[in-house]
Amino acid sequence: MNSATAAASFLRTALELATSNVLNHGGPFGAVVVTADGRVFEGVNRVTATNDPTAHAEITAIRAACAARETFHLTGATLYTSCEPCPMCLGAALWARVDQVFYAADRHDAASVGFDDAAFYEYFENPGRNSVLPARKLALPPAGSPDILQPFTTWNELETRIDY
Repeated sequence: MNSATAAASFLRTALELATSNVLNHGGPFGAVVVTADGRVFEGVNRVTATNDPTAHAEITAIRAACAARETFHLTGATLYTSCEPCPMCLGAALWARVDQVFYAADRHDAASVGFDDAAFYEYFENPGRNSVLPARKLALPPAGSPDILQPFTTWNELETRIDY
C-alpha cells in the first residue's frame, strides 16, 4: 500500500469512528494517530459522554498513543482526523510533536451543523479577545509576595528534570 492509499485509509477510519461514535452517545468526531513505527491509535469525541470538555477525538487519540508508548512526544507521527482540529487540538498536536495532520471536513463544514469554533480560531487574532475570555497578567504587591519566576528557577536548577 502506497502512502497516499494508506493516508486515505486512515482518514476513512477516522470518519468511520466519528460516525459510530455518534451512535454511542458521542460527538461526530474521530481521529487516528499513526506513530513513526507504524502503530495505530484511535480516539473519538467523548465530551458529552464523560462531561470532559477536553475529550476531543484528537486528544483522546494522542492520549492513547502517548500512554501506550510511555512518552509525551509523538515525533514522526501523523494525525488523521474526521474534521479540522480546533485550536485546542492543534495545540495538543503541537505539544505532542506530531509531524503532520490530515483532516476530512473543515471548520466551516462543522459550523454548518452547529459546531462553530470560529470564536476560538479568531480569539488569538482578535485584539478585543478579553471580552470573550479575560486573560491578563496580575501583578502581585511587592511586600511578602513570592518570586513569580521561582517555579522556572527551580525547574532550571533541577538536575533530574525531564525537558519537553
